[in-house]
Amino acid sequence: MSVPEIPDVALGEFLADPGTSTLDLTTAVARCSKALGLEHSVVYLADLQQRQLTPLNDVLPALPIDDSLAGWTYRTQSLRVEESDFGGMTAWLPLVDGAERLGVLAVRSPALDPLSLRRGRTLAALLAMMVTSKKAYKDTYVRQTRTEPMRLAAEMLRAYLPPRTIGSTRAVSTAVLEPAYEIGGDAFDHALTDSILHTAILDAMGHDLASGLTSVVALAACRHARRNGADLPDLVESVDTALSEWLPNRFCTSVLSQLDLRTGKLRWINCGHPAPLLIRDQRLVAGAMDREADPPMGMPAAFTVEPRRVHEISLEPGDRVLMFTDGVTEARTGDGGELGLERFADYVVRAAATGELAPETLRRLIHAILDAQENRLRDDATILMLEWRNPPPAPEAYGT
Repeated sequence: MSVPEIPDVALGEFLADPGTSTLDLTTAVARCSKALGLEHSVVYLADLQQRQLTPLNDVLPALPIDDSLAGWTYRTQSLRVEESDFGGMTAWLPLVDGAERLGVLAVRSPALDPLSLRRGRTLAALLAMMVTSKKAYKDTYVRQTRTEPMRLAAEMLRAYLPPRTIGSTRAVSTAVLEPAYEIGGDAFDHALTDSILHTAILDAMGHDLASGLTSVVALAACRHARRNGADLPDLVESVDTALSEWLPNRFCTSVLSQLDLRTGKLRWINCGHPAPLLIRDQRLVAGAMDREADPPMGMPAAFTVEPRRVHEISLEPGDRVLMFTDGVTEARTGDGGELGLERFADYVVRAAATGELAPETLRRLIHAILDAQENRLRDDATILMLEWRNPPPAPEAYGT
């Protein structure tokens, strides 16, 4: 039995109704499902550590991301269909806003044909935008994605972090940060313009509220300069100035980069941070981005008159660049040794060989690190990975 055709006017009236914007998401899901002729739909959101999918109602149980059909949909961003426990069929659809994985949508229907699946995808796209627009000010969604209390320093720092993943047809940038509820001074940032992917990874000295404040000031100064069109050296100088003025006894290490989306040229400045790694053709290109580091941002910059050095490298389509804090490579593995650069890179290389999506690679990697240490990291561990993809056929709308 297929879902009968319905006029587009039902969904149009729902979206045009001024009251729709004030509905709680559960009610909006029910009404929108009805407008689309779908029997029943449930939104599941991924928790902060991406280990489980929690339904927006209190009736159904959470589902493990690593061991469920719903989790398979989240991990691969692909449709899965199964027989429903309540009769009929259930389609699991990815809930994605841009490149950011939010969770999954379960759509139940007596039968699933191309029409009902198309309507399910329409609903998933609409709900993803609704979740993103509301989670910034509705604590309901924040609570829904947390499994334990968060420390004050982590609360402050997370308020300034961007989405875990951003991207376009040309590039993707994705990041993970642990311990999720106790982070102190690590942070990351990424942003897109029509032609540039901007990224930054930071590690502030210490592991307290002042460390988080150092990273917050650095992030704010970085964004302020970037949004005013500052080039990399001027951007770093802005962070140096802000930290020296407001937190004169604090500093942070960092790698800040700009990727030209058209050409693949990557420019970066290393401020006392571990050198990024380049993965090409499913192997680590040893030493490809090793450069002598400049002083950290903030106080140390006041003791040198040397200008910041901008480094360049030309990426090839499919290249992945990893930026990380030392809490990653210093993390312990199951045998008690340090993870180290070689094993860290090897994991990413093996994941790339399977065709795994970049956000899923980092999710599984950070879980492997956490599980080996029983969730007791010695230091904050942050990883940011950017991937430059094959340029789309010209002409294209970027900057034209």
